[in-house]
Amino acid sequence: MALSRILWSALAVGASILLTTHYLNTRALAQSSNARSTTAGNPITGEGLPNPASIVTRNWGQLPAGRKWGTTAGIDIDPTDGNVWAYERCGAGTAGGGPVDCDNTPLDPIFKFDRRTGAVLANFGKGVMVTPHGIAVDRQGNVWVTDFAGNKNGTKGHQVHKFSPKGEKLMSLGVAGKPGNADGQFNQPNAVVVGPDGSIYVADGHDAQGMITAKAVAEGISRGATSRISKFSPDGKFIKSWGQIGVRHGEFRTPHALKFDSQGRLWVADRGNHRIEIFDQNGTYLESRYMFSRPSGIFIKGETVYVIDSESGPYNHPNWRDGVRIGPVGEDRVSGFIPPFDREDRVYQGTMGEGVAVDADGNVYAAEGPNSISQAGGAFTKYSLGR
Repeated sequence: MALSRILWSALAVGASILLTTHYLNTRALAQSSNARSTTAGNPITGEGLPNPASIVTRNWGQLPAGRKWGTTAGIDIDPTDGNVWAYERCGAGTAGGGPVDCDNTPLDPIFKFDRRTGAVLANFGKGVMVTPHGIAVDRQGNVWVTDFAGNKNGTKGHQVHKFSPKGEKLMSLGVAGKPGNADGQFNQPNAVVVGPDGSIYVADGHDAQGMITAKAVAEGISRGATSRISKFSPDGKFIKSWGQIGVRHGEFRTPHALKFDSQGRLWVADRGNHRIEIFDQNGTYLESRYMFSRPSGIFIKGETVYVIDSESGPYNHPNWRDGVRIGPVGEDRVSGFIPPFDREDRVYQGTMGEGVAVDADGNVYAAEGPNSISQAGGAFTKYSLGR
């Protein structure tokens, strides 16, 4: 009888412990889930997401005397001194094909700015390009720029140029003024990046983002339009291309920007398909990111990715707000958001720059394109860390 009472007592104590443990675990899980739901924020609108760089400096960078800022899409950080490389389109208010370009208004489009003061440290590139589009700085400090439009004479454009840090032209890829889809040719090259082994990658084809039906895609392909990545050896020899206009993985509708992560994977801003596609260095598709909206530019700093959306609007990507979305490289998740400028015809969605870069202190820079330059007040905007 005594033994029975002891057993029942032990069972009761054990049940109480199990119930208490279950309650505590359930409560902890509920609190954790509630914490996640209250801090996660909305990646579509940016609401509830922290802004890590809330101090806005419009019209950043010193403008040379007698010049007017034109549009841009490219900006990068020098790996040796941390200063800012960028370009503007020689006063042009458009992204190419307008009354002003760097061929008929021959100014030096490429700039190096002191990241703290905005002072001009270098300025070159006159007479080489028509409409610069993408810019990248390699580990040696060389500056690579894509020229995505051709001039009327068919003598410039549709190329990629490599400059020394002092402005000497070292290499050109593609055939000057001759768009094409043959190996080694370009038809509106958007972006360039140098890989870990020195290989050169070029994102080619800008028009496909406007092809919104299967018929339009078929017509684009038939007339020679491209949406692909081309790989070259460090000395400029063509190796391979992959991709075409389409919506499947490994296809693109305007591969607008390129960046490598710390694992040596190539990130492609597939703007027309509202996603990021990730590849190995041989062009094998690995995975995608969908939570960063309609990407125009990418910057990867450590294990954090910054993606800028300059184009989402009521008729091409409803509800998604323009801005810079920030998240971990290893997840399709947005953890921070830098909001856009207001724009009346993009109610609720606003407008933001096309290119993005982040300096050693975490300050964020935007390169303002045709959609945002009026609201930004100049070609570049700096978003500094909040105090």
